[in-house]
Amino acid sequence: MTDYPTHPTHPLTAEEERLARRRANSKMGWYIHATVFVLVNAGLALLSGLHGKSWAIFPAFGWGIGLLVHGFVAFVSSPGAVLRESLVQKERDRIASAKAHR
Repeated sequence: MTDYPTHPTHPLTAEEERLARRRANSKMGWYIHATVFVLVNAGLALLSGLHGKSWAIFPAFGWGIGLLVHGFVAFVSSPGAVLRESLVQKERDRIASAKAHR
């Protein structure tokens, strides 16, 4: 296992470091997806315009829906997202409380 540098005033555990890297990789994947979306659809729009038709909107629309879903997963519901972390913490608290009452 590789030791990753941490911020000196806020050292992270190995688990926190893995979570941070997983979140960053998920978001980076979306940025790459968005870049490819823009480049490909610009090319399709150019081709569509050269032929005097406007068919390029259809693949852009379909792919755009996929890009939105990918963005939602990467930025909102990804592992470690605020809502998910809150729910996980509540479950940890419930388990700890049940364990304490045994």
